[in-house]
Amino acid sequence: MAKNDSLKTEVINLIEEKKYKQIKDLLSTMQPFDIAELFEDIPGNNSILLFRLLPKDLAAESFVEMDSDQKEILISSFTDLELSNVVNELYIDDMVDIVEEMPANVVNRILNHADTNTRMIINEILKYPQDSVGSIMTTEFISLRPSMTIAQPISRIREKGIDSETIDTCYVVDNVKHLIGTVSIRTIILSKDDSLVDDVMDLNFVSVATTEDQEAAVDLFAKYDLIVLPVVDKDTRLVGIVTVDDAIDVLQRETTEDIEIMAAITPSDKPYLKKTVIEIWKSRIPWLML
Repeated sequence: MAKNDSLKTEVINLIEEKKYKQIKDLLSTMQPFDIAELFEDIPGNNSILLFRLLPKDLAAESFVEMDSDQKEILISSFTDLELSNVVNELYIDDMVDIVEEMPANVVNRILNHADTNTRMIINEILKYPQDSVGSIMTTEFISLRPSMTIAQPISRIREKGIDSETIDTCYVVDNVKHLIGTVSIRTIILSKDDSLVDDVMDLNFVSVATTEDQEAAVDLFAKYDLIVLPVVDKDTRLVGIVTVDDAIDVLQRETTEDIEIMAAITPSDKPYLKKTVIEIWKSRIPWLML
């Protein structure tokens, strides 16, 4: 805590002295989560200034880690160009999370600055039930064909990898996108250039259906020690992936709900520490009456 206070004081002093180059250099050495925590303690106008000093990719990563109140403050202050830059840097699942938690007027502005394809994907994911795997998956992954030589996936990863949430595992699909195998980046790099994907792909893979409960996906991550999990539709067509950080988010939400139930508090989307005494009292009434 003392370290955070010291950092906050240092940043505020640098802002007052208008030493923006030093602030930019300092922020560039920090992790997105730590930057998001710092923003919680910085007054509104100064937080907007700080965000504008962040490199574009670090700004987007830090934005994802912020709480919904801070996101709303920033979005309201963004120019159209700034909003467009942030939106275009976000992964689909992160954008879906933001869309789900923002007020309607903010959502409209976000979607207006997303490209047509992104809007279509977001709307499709939002159709899945709230607690389903489909609602937390991302559609940004590397897919391959079994007839490719090993040299071709390397070119594809270089081309598509920048927009993919992970390149550690690639997914092999047939002509109608049925998932038929997986291949790791390690296997691709260590295989001979003239080898076929069909020869080196792993047929022993675990997948989850879009309609499965999110907790089922979390169980699979724990059971098979996974870092990424392919998501298929009812016809076993590959439609997305869930990464381990998504699974951790689900686990944290479920744990919070369990704690609230044990404390005889009605589950809420609002974090416990951000509730007023009256809100906590109201959420306990049903349990106390029962």
